Amino acid sequence: MTAPLVTSADELKTPVMQQGTERGTVDMPRHGQLQDQVRQHYGQPQAIKGPVGDPPITQWIYDDFTVYFEYDHVIHSVRKPASK
Repeated sequence: MTAPLVTSADELKTPVMQQGTERGTVDMPRHGQLQDQVRQHYGQPQAIKGPVGDPPITQWIYDDFTVYFEYDHVIHSVRKPASK
């Protein structure tokens, strides 16, 4: 007979509406904005990844957030987690 394998992990739950509230509000691009509008308002990104896939998805990485584009339109902006 073999003993059952037991594992455990800590789980961190943060309600969606409270994510990042300790760092204040970060102005991020909105859904539907064009790449030119984002570049004009936020400047040149630190890095660009992609495009990848079909439809092509491109990531623009900034200090506090990452912007995801489908073709040349924003589909989502994601705030980076606080570094610890």
